[in-house]
Amino acid sequence: MKLGLLTAAFPDQTLEQVAQWAQENGFEALEIACWPSSGSEHRRYSGVAHIDVHDFNPRAVLKVLDRYGLVISSLAYYPNNLDPDKEARQAANDHLRKVVEAAQRLQVETVGTFVGRDQSRSVKDNLEDFSRVWPPLVKFAREHGVRIAIENCPMIFSADEWPGGRNLAYSPALWRQLFEIIPDESFGLNFDPSHLVWQMIDYTRAVREFSSRIFHVHAKDMEIDRDGLYEEGVLSAGVGWQVPRLPGLGDVQWDRFLSALYAIGYDWVVSVEHEDRNFEGDLELVQRGFVLARNALRPYIV
Repeated sequence: MKLGLLTAAFPDQTLEQVAQWAQENGFEALEIACWPSSGSEHRRYSGVAHIDVHDFNPRAVLKVLDRYGLVISSLAYYPNNLDPDKEARQAANDHLRKVVEAAQRLQVETVGTFVGRDQSRSVKDNLEDFSRVWPPLVKFAREHGVRIAIENCPMIFSADEWPGGRNLAYSPALWRQLFEIIPDESFGLNFDPSHLVWQMIDYTRAVREFSSRIFHVHAKDMEIDRDGLYEEGVLSAGVGWQVPRLPGLGDVQWDRFLSALYAIGYDWVVSVEHEDRNFEGDLELVQRGFVLARNALRPYIV
């Protein structure tokens, strides 16, 4: 395996600056943020573009990565691809296609994204919507030699994402239904154990069951705030008590999780996703957070 990081936590750094720091601090891969360069999306940890997929030179990008001995694990773009606003949905779908085209030009196999969801509608209604919107997107990716890896975050951290969250692909039962609708081998998971912890889902069992669908892995931890859970209860769907942490500071057992990945033969990148509020606010704090994560994970990654 290789240890990597998602570049979205460095919004004010150039790709070269991120690559140089990553190499100097023991990382081997970058998952490169590719939101629209307009920065129109203002959700936390989004709107970052280290590659402008509408206007970039693939050779120049690859030269930067080669200079620092790094590989690109995935191109990252995580919008709501089933947004109930038709214009927003179309914009997300169109930009996702541009990211897929950029991945082909860079010879990157995987694009990470969200399925999305209309948070006000039922799971059944959203599955019907998925069955209309997503098969053409996956077909487009396959025709460009690219795999789509959907992350399993429910996207329900705050009141404006209530009640259903903004991403449908959050549980094994739903993954099965999505893969039944799209059995395409180009459609799989960007597996993040942190989102399973607070749902009380066994992430090592999920690794075993969905082994053939795991294209990419996020390393993010999750702390369950017991006081918040006491106050809000499980019917709050995690709001008020799921706390994103850096690896080693939450409830994920990284030795067991990585052992499960080794057991299924996963041999690609474990990409640190930094969403820990205790290590943000300035560049030095963000960098310290990544170093902390590196130290927690490095003993298990070979």
